[in-house]
Amino acid sequence: MNLYPFGKWLCSVVFYPLYRVKVVGKENFPKEGGVLLCTNHIANVDPPIVGISCPRPVHFMAKEELFNVPILKNVLPSVKAFPVKRGMSDREAFRKALKILKSGDVVGLFPEGTRSKTGELGTGLAGAGFFALKGEAAVMPCAIIGPYKRFKRLKVVYGKPIDITPYRERRASSEEVTEVIMNEIRKLIEQHKK
Repeated sequence: MNLYPFGKWLCSVVFYPLYRVKVVGKENFPKEGGVLLCTNHIANVDPPIVGISCPRPVHFMAKEELFNVPILKNVLPSVKAFPVKRGMSDREAFRKALKILKSGDVVGLFPEGTRSKTGELGTGLAGAGFFALKGEAAVMPCAIIGPYKRFKRLKVVYGKPIDITPYRERRASSEEVTEVIMNEIRKLIEQHKK
């Protein structure tokens, strides 16, 4: 069952007025083809916030433990989420993400791997660079700029796609490409802070 359209509508009704969500740079988002969407992670509700603001459906990697929670184990797959084991190399999740990208869809990723406790941008993990290099997809930086406070402005900023071609051609490391992605997210945060 595909609950994505309903979930997007429901979350829009709740979150747009609650956090006065403002979306910037939506026109930068590729209208077709695979997209690796990389964003900072400051709150548990980041995935639905990105989901409602993104012009295309997003397949999010979600920590495996969430798929063991009674209600979520049925809901998450129906809103295009798929499980990933944290803290280890999860080949099945990697294959699934690459397959989604190569089929021309959008994979949403939080390169930090976990929520920032301070709200500051943390260090990105090599997985983001790996998908950017292997995914044959556009790489989109995105910044969520809080705070998450009721009726205070929350911004979701989409940057321009990052050209990964030179890094692919010279076989750059996943770590280096992750750092490039994180720098672009950092720039968006700095440019669009209130």
